[in-house]
Amino acid sequence: MLLNASKSLVNSTSTRFDLKTSQLAIALYFLLFAFPAAFSQATPSDSTLTSNPAFINHCAKCHGKNAEGRRFRGPSLISGKVSATSDDELRNIISNGKVHMPKYKNKLTSDEIDSLVQQIKAVNKK
Repeated sequence: MLLNASKSLVNSTSTRFDLKTSQLAIALYFLLFAFPAAFSQATPSDSTLTSNPAFINHCAKCHGKNAEGRRFRGPSLISGKVSATSDDELRNIISNGKVHMPKYKNKLTSDEIDSLVQQIKAVNKK
């Protein structure tokens, strides 16, 4: 009887070890193959604007995190009206503000403003 209990314990331990090994193998597979594949997918073309730190910190609170505007706040930056706006006019609006939009001349560098203008124009070329 003691021998049967010992064999049962060994079989139970062996089964548990096999189960843990297979779970570990599955976890390693996902870490090595599935996650990198998921993150290497192509990002949308407007991701450069919405991932720009200047946009995130200064623009997204009014224009929305996807630049599509927010109700009763800033308008969408992806529109025909914005598309028709010249680079110089966009640069002027960002720098000096307009109606409810504050000026960012003293908060953003000229390079950051130029980058935002280029990215806003790129989003509207889709």
